[in-house]
Amino acid sequence: METKHGFSNKVTAASLLVALGIIYGDIGTSPLYALKAVIGTRKIEEILVYGGVSAIFWTLVIQTSIKYIWLTLKADNNGEGGIFSLYALVRRYGKKLVIPAILGATTLLADGIITPPISVASAIEGLGMVDQFKNIIQPGNTITVSIVVLILSLLFFFQRFGTQTIGKLFGPIMLVWFSMLFIVGINQITLHIDILKALNPYYAYELLSQYPKGFWLLGSVFLCTTGAEALYSDLGHCGIKNIRISWIYVKTCLVVAYLGQAAWLMHQNEDFLNGRNPFFEIIPNWFLLPSIVIATLATIIASQALISGSYTLISEAINLNFWPRVAVRQPSETKGQIYIPSVNYVLWFGCVLMILYFRSSEHMEAAYGFSITITMMMTTLLLGYFLRYRLKWKPIAVWSIVGLFAIVESSFFIANVAKIKERWMFLFFELGIFMVMYIWYKARKIHNRYTKFTELGKYSHQLAELSEDDSIPKFATHLIYLSKADRRHHIEEKIIKSIFSKKPKRADVYWFLHLNRTNEPYTLSYNVTELIDDKVIKININVGFRIQPKTELYFKKIVQELVANKELNLHVRPDGSTKYNNEPDFKFVVLEKYLSVENEFKIKDNLLLNGYRYLKEIGISDEKAFGLDKSDVIIEQVPLLYQPITKIELKRENYETR
Repeated sequence: METKHGFSNKVTAASLLVALGIIYGDIGTSPLYALKAVIGTRKIEEILVYGGVSAIFWTLVIQTSIKYIWLTLKADNNGEGGIFSLYALVRRYGKKLVIPAILGATTLLADGIITPPISVASAIEGLGMVDQFKNIIQPGNTITVSIVVLILSLLFFFQRFGTQTIGKLFGPIMLVWFSMLFIVGINQITLHIDILKALNPYYAYELLSQYPKGFWLLGSVFLCTTGAEALYSDLGHCGIKNIRISWIYVKTCLVVAYLGQAAWLMHQNEDFLNGRNPFFEIIPNWFLLPSIVIATLATIIASQALISGSYTLISEAINLNFWPRVAVRQPSETKGQIYIPSVNYVLWFGCVLMILYFRSSEHMEAAYGFSITITMMMTTLLLGYFLRYRLKWKPIAVWSIVGLFAIVESSFFIANVAKIKERWMFLFFELGIFMVMYIWYKARKIHNRYTKFTELGKYSHQLAELSEDDSIPKFATHLIYLSKADRRHHIEEKIIKSIFSKKPKRADVYWFLHLNRTNEPYTLSYNVTELIDDKVIKININVGFRIQPKTELYFKKIVQELVANKELNLHVRPDGSTKYNNEPDFKFVVLEKYLSVENEFKIKDNLLLNGYRYLKEIGISDEKAFGLDKSDVIIEQVPLLYQPITKIELKRENYETR
């Protein structure tokens, strides 16, 4: 059985291996730094160690297992997941839901500049425990930072070539990684079997309520579940059954690894960590170097998953009108794999800046997790609407579930707020992403608010008359206008004015083409309305929000089908080709609006529209965005009037002739 977009939802050994390689990189590498961050420079004692590992365990249970594995995966948008997929399911139930969708996507994307450096740095710093590298690799020194920067730079450089080949190794590598976590964890647990008592939630309660400033340790505890959002975002790649089944194995390995680190802490006979990493301490010396290699590969895979997820997120944002149109490429034939150069450069720059600024994983731990708590809170809000209106749960059940997650996530958020002082400069990065999405969305709403539509049927006979008027030079055989009118018989007034302007555009066939972005991810269908046979035709193409539009290709395919089915009876040489040229005579007209000076704006609208204009200038052109061949496109500048200025009265004083 396959999902509608081609990914297998069948559970097999191979599909489970794929799930391991794609979605568990971030959460799977958290044992490298999570418990270490909880202990920090504090004295190692039972209340801290038992409470810390207990809090980690129950965070994985509540946040990851219950919220994401059980509940959020139910929000299946035709096999796809992620915050924009969830928003597409519920946006009809509240206009203001756009804000949590934008905010959640913003913080998820912004968190992408810290996950790769902290993960890779944590692994590379483990080399300092190997005797040969003890004096060379030290957290924060120039050599360590340079190695991390080099690995990250190579990772981002190779994005343009796709991951279809090396991606096959992701699953086996992560299988080795999780198996290693389980084995080294079990080995330590047998040395201090009492650590199993830490699974009792009382120890977590004791830590938070009785340990000095214990509540604020939630900021470090949260590091164990930062990758949970990926479980939902990658739903379309793996399928719900594969994610749920593979999570049983992954969670077992993670819990055993944390318990193993805690067991080591309880019998290592020193009061403080003194810079040591519990993760690498539980690994036998003879296996230390191979484990660091495996850890580095696992962190690279974790980073790759996040980078690929960022491309998908921006692609969806473009198609849902949350982001300026930028170049989107497909580096391989693998379905769904895309590459966005501008996003790649921004993420690379952000990641390099992070490692140069913080230098060591220990310093980055203090800044990690703040953004993702906001993403999770926004997901919870949208999930509440999904449970209530799509699954028809009773209000009391929805309020209970959402209330539980709200309490947990609010606690994490408050604890993480203290980290703002460590990353305040990166709030500007997050604010920048949010403002781009907000400005683009709101400004387009203003555009649409003042776009006037009219009945196409009112002008159909005039169009037919113009088509037959030999006194006017033929502009094109097939003239195709891109329209925003989603109703079959509607058209923008400006398109009509464009056709009947001072130089009327005569054509054999007038086509009006509308691309309708659907709430489903992989829809690709069309409907045709023929107002006058073979003369005036309106086509609506329904395109899923995860599909890159190829308008010209779609249109030509539709024309071929109409002709083949004898639903379109054109003339001899109907497509405008000649014996000298076999190419069809298609002309696409894209109306590019500009702000007329005859406008008065409110301050807010003025700021939004000017911001929109600037963003539009740095994006790609409309013909590229819609997948049109530049040689077949005519860009026509038209003034856009919002609120015309009040009528001007000019007093006439005199008129003279000579």
